[in-house]
Amino acid sequence: MTSPAALALADPAEAADLAAFLGRLLRFDRAAAVRLQAVPGDAGEAQQGAGVLAVFGRLPLGTAGAVAVRTARLASLTAAADLTVSAGQLLEGVDEDGGTVAVPTSVTGPAWAGLLPPRTGWKPLGELAADQIFPQLMSGVREFKERSAAVPEQHRSRAVLDELADEIWARPLDAVPALPLRAAHAAYVIGFLHPGVPLSAHRAGGWLRLNAPHGSVAVRAAAAPGAGLGLTPLMA
Repeated sequence: MTSPAALALADPAEAADLAAFLGRLLRFDRAAAVRLQAVPGDAGEAQQGAGVLAVFGRLPLGTAGAVAVRTARLASLTAAADLTVSAGQLLEGVDEDGGTVAVPTSVTGPAWAGLLPPRTGWKPLGELAADQIFPQLMSGVREFKERSAAVPEQHRSRAVLDELADEIWARPLDAVPALPLRAAHAAYVIGFLHPGVPLSAHRAGGWLRLNAPHGSVAVRAAAAPGAGLGLTPLMA
């Protein structure tokens, strides 16, 4: 599929949000790739030709991680686009003043980019507020820091820390027990989870999703042993 040279956002302010999202992904992995999908809007939309841009990025946290999705409304789109690109090059193409995104040349995508969460078929699990999540989330962060610090340095390998993280982040979220705590943690480190924002949880097949106003995080419903969030920088 031919990639568009540039995409114009319906709200220029969303360019800064997209840049922040890409910057956070690159803090986890400087060589990160993202899956980019530009989809034309429905015929009934008020703005003829308007569409939606969705950018999927994987948080490489442990052996499973999570898929974060940032969307933005497009001012116009003549044809759909679906390609994998360098996150760094896409960030360079974001014009925050002009509200446009220059799309770089596609790259060979990593395996996760071919296994995205579904677009449809999501069933609601519940609604909640971010404030309901923060106490349990911060408790988990403190526990991880304390228990990892207690491991003798000569035994503090990545595998040991990943196992500890798996134990903590696989716990059910108190507010929505069907959702693992790692979904909330991933939403926080990617910048979607802020005090006071409304959230909703959904399920589709083997995927679970936590929605926030500025994006969503999807995780596998049944992670294999050893999967989860590993060495995770806690970012505001």
